[in-house]
Amino acid sequence: MARTKAVYACTECGGQSTKWQGQCPHCQAWNALVESRTEAATTSRYHPLTESKPLQMLGNVRAEAIRRLTSGISEFDRVLGGGFVPGGVVLLGGDPGIGKSTLLLQALAQVSRNHPVLYVSGEESPEQVAARAQRLKLDCSQVALLPEIQLEKILQAIQTNRPALVVIDSIQTIYSDALESAPGSVSQVRECASQLTRTAKTSGPILVFIGHVTKEGALAGPRVLEHMVDTVLYFEGDGNSSFRLVRATKNRFGAVNELGVFAMTEAGLREVTNPSALFLSHYDVPVPGSCITVTLEGTRPLAVEIQALLDEVQQGMPKRLTVGLEQNRLALLLAVLHRHAGVACADQDVFVNAVSGVRIAEPAADLAIMLAVVSSLRGQPLPEKWVVFGEVGLAGEVRPVQRGQERLREAAKLGFTHALIPRANAPRQPIDGIKITTVDRVESAVAVILRGE
Repeated sequence: MARTKAVYACTECGGQSTKWQGQCPHCQAWNALVESRTEAATTSRYHPLTESKPLQMLGNVRAEAIRRLTSGISEFDRVLGGGFVPGGVVLLGGDPGIGKSTLLLQALAQVSRNHPVLYVSGEESPEQVAARAQRLKLDCSQVALLPEIQLEKILQAIQTNRPALVVIDSIQTIYSDALESAPGSVSQVRECASQLTRTAKTSGPILVFIGHVTKEGALAGPRVLEHMVDTVLYFEGDGNSSFRLVRATKNRFGAVNELGVFAMTEAGLREVTNPSALFLSHYDVPVPGSCITVTLEGTRPLAVEIQALLDEVQQGMPKRLTVGLEQNRLALLLAVLHRHAGVACADQDVFVNAVSGVRIAEPAADLAIMLAVVSSLRGQPLPEKWVVFGEVGLAGEVRPVQRGQERLREAAKLGFTHALIPRANAPRQPIDGIKITTVDRVESAVAVILRGE
């Protein structure tokens, strides 16, 4: 029997230390080191992927077109980059109860019509899985179910049944007899994910791992888990809302930050065909502090409402709070607004929100944020049916953004009649249904919107 040794692994980053410390030396997290046991490096495991093979020149390798396996759910396929890639490994993370198992069970029911599939349940009994399928009214008669958490038995089932798609629910429950540590430990998660990934690369099945997340929203277990897989997807959504967002944070076969939008119903997750309508509010009369922008989520343009609220500081330092936007970016934009447009907010608490829980990371929303702030400060609504986008520089210039024409077409499709955009994004040909106004300075944008110039 191989000798084992005790090490202390960080539950946050997966880093290892030979002795316990209050703070992880790798990621500086406190009280994150837990004891685990690993095998001493005296034996080597054989695996077909590690078998010595003759070298070959890269120029002689024939690259064939990837034939993807569609999930039958168009929003899910969009996030994946067009569908599952044979031999690919996908990691899907999200909060408990947000819909991870529901989405994948719906996908398995669709794929099982034409291909063999396998659902490995490490958290639920067969009766519980069957009850969910019945509640969702899914035809799962061709879905093979394996209630198992031992890695070696799962690998044997994959080798015997040769499924095209395998779902592991969840990777934190799987353990290997080769290690003495408990399921869910850093060493078990790393080893089980490694063995399963090698199987996918050699035998060709598509693997989907369901992963737990920490209270901070990051995937639980070692960080190396995200590096092993080909695609990392995150389930996002507010527990008080029926809408769910699936976002790709890593994808070797598609666009990063691609977004899929779903609505949770009694019959499971339903695709939202017009996601821009989710992020727009409807008012009987125009209200101050509201501005519409068009942001890019992967390859998809989305119209999003930016809301700003300014209030006089009652005591202490003024507050700068954001929801769905970067807080440091707001402080930068307020400084530019004061310096170059003469709009001072030093005596105001500033609150900015991107509606419906969407997160905006790109700077194309800069100009919309600034105009929403000015609108709230002056108590003057922005003109109706206007859409605004553009990056703002420290010198007060309005800089162009990528794929401006696609943003304008999305705005026109939603019924917006005017657009305020950077001068460099002016289209060469007019776009039907929308009038374009271009600016190159922040002060010019404020004048166009609030003074009607």
